[in-house]
Amino acid sequence: MDAVPACPPAASSANHGYAGPLAGVRIVELAGIGPGPFAGMVLADLGAEVIGIDRPGGAGPFDLAVLRRGRRSICVDLKSPEGREIVLDLVASADALIEPYRPGVMERLGLGPDECHARNPRLVYARMTGWGQDGPQARYAGHDLTYTATSGLLSGVVRDTGDGTTPRPALPGPYLGDVAGGALLMVAGLLAALLEAGRTGTGQVIDAAICDGASYLTTFTHALIAGGMWGGKPGHNVLDTGAPFYEVYECADGRHLAVGALEPAFYAELVTRLDDDLRDVPGSGFPLSGDDPRHTDHRLDQNRWPEAKALWEKLFLTRTRDQWAAVLEQSDACVAPVLALDEAPHHPHLGARTAYREVGGVNLPRPAPRFAAETAPARPPVTPGTDTDALLAGLGRTSEEVADLRSRRIVS
Repeated sequence: MDAVPACPPAASSANHGYAGPLAGVRIVELAGIGPGPFAGMVLADLGAEVIGIDRPGGAGPFDLAVLRRGRRSICVDLKSPEGREIVLDLVASADALIEPYRPGVMERLGLGPDECHARNPRLVYARMTGWGQDGPQARYAGHDLTYTATSGLLSGVVRDTGDGTTPRPALPGPYLGDVAGGALLMVAGLLAALLEAGRTGTGQVIDAAICDGASYLTTFTHALIAGGMWGGKPGHNVLDTGAPFYEVYECADGRHLAVGALEPAFYAELVTRLDDDLRDVPGSGFPLSGDDPRHTDHRLDQNRWPEAKALWEKLFLTRTRDQWAAVLEQSDACVAPVLALDEAPHHPHLGARTAYREVGGVNLPRPAPRFAAETAPARPPVTPGTDTDALLAGLGRTSEEVADLRSRRIVS
């Protein structure tokens, strides 16, 4: 088969400044929801050229536009022979492909690893699923909640109510499964495989299962268990709200304060700062005596934790969240106000670091991590199909061929 012409580069207006460490890397991403688009966004933020293969007719019902920032987009009917050839032509000049379908779907479409590697042996073929490519659950649907539940991760997101009942796990949103265990670990694997492909000239298939990633995230807890620092009973351990010095407390205004004075020196700073500044607060019990369960000598005495927590709860209810933050935040006491999502961009520290930027009219978190060379701002979300004509022209399709493909709804 004749060599496939390279796709034209993205518009030069998007390339001002340092393009990022992945400049020159081309990723083909098949449309999906959740972790796949998040991974594509991260790669685009790092400077990769990400070509989104969207569905004809545009985005699906669960499209999250901000996750599609930085892409180029072509809408292709993958079930048609011509659509299949378009994807394989794009794969021929790509460094990696991301696919988000259930096991077997890409093989049925004729776009599985064998077909893609026949066109491009160096291709890194990344498969993003919930349950993985095999196992008894692999062919069934699931979501972040079910993957984190199966991994054991969800059982650690609890708070003991103190009434003797088994704590019910909280729902932490899509952060632990879809994002951390899914998208980000897949990005790490994809980048590692790209390095290997650069050395060997051979790509490979990545089985990025959220259930695997969520399980991997529990390694820290397993280490604590092995070291005798985690009893296994949810809500009674150092890092899961059991300890009074690692807890979230309600304040006088109904908002909350996060206290993470984990190490002895930080706890001593917390106690000392409160002893110095708040000795006259009615009912606080300050200054602390050696018998007070909040005293540093009793920090790790789990028998005193419930009593100590009750006293801390009483104390933090005497002032508002922001009043406490003013006293404790800029210190080694490891205390921070629990901010709502719309409050976070206005926090002085995040503001000083310009941690948020406007992208496509929306104030969004700035890409992380940062590099010594300043990267160009994230490009706004792309409308599905925006680059269809340009990408097809880059693949050698004539305007007449493009018009024919459009007329038959193979592309849009």
